[in-house]
Amino acid sequence: MASLVSIRNLTKTYQRGPEKVEVLHGIDLDIEQGDFVALMGPSGSGKTTLLNLIGGLDSPTSGQIEVGGQRIDQLGGGKLSHWRSQHVGYVFQFYNLMPALTAQKNVELPLLLTKLGGAQRKRNAQIALSLVGLADRVSHKPTELSGGQQQRVAIARAIVSDPTLLICDEPTGDLDRQSAEDILGLLQTLNREHGKTIVMVTHDPKAAEYATHTLHLDKGTLVEQQAHAA
Repeated sequence: MASLVSIRNLTKTYQRGPEKVEVLHGIDLDIEQGDFVALMGPSGSGKTTLLNLIGGLDSPTSGQIEVGGQRIDQLGGGKLSHWRSQHVGYVFQFYNLMPALTAQKNVELPLLLTKLGGAQRKRNAQIALSLVGLADRVSHKPTELSGGQQQRVAIARAIVSDPTLLICDEPTGDLDRQSAEDILGLLQTLNREHGKTIVMVTHDPKAAEYATHTLHLDKGTLVEQQAHAA
């Protein structure tokens, strides 16, 4: 079975003043279609850097990144931006919702980049909000929602364009334990029942248990991979 994400000899170096700092060192990684991968490691280990490279938010210094058969490391800015809009949904620790917009309008935002008409955008946003359990909150603004509900809106926004890949950076980092478990259960449902491939950075071992695999990064190197029981 071909991997959805295939990474070979990936490095990422940043210039910090006069010195170069290599954050990722020769990473090799395959992620299958339908995997739910948790990326763990100490602060500064390169987790978010790797996540951003997989999601096309950053470009590698060297090495190959292939997602769904497309070499994204070879795409320039405009083409990479277009690729992201077609293939990747993002969920961040802080929900990044537009405060002046309703839940439905927030979820519709990625669809403004498509050719869909207003009625279809509205319908798709309502379907996505139903999927995350917020069918009764479509007209609420972020300030009228709890943290957990805001993150559900963010997840609905991430899945509304039916992306190939869902990229989650500490999606429960700002939530209480119960809300966090609700969000992780939702991600697990999207993975198991809707076939979404998910890559999630987390520092929380309990969050990682919801994934199918855990990858451990340490000082920019993958040190182990652990499969979870179904």
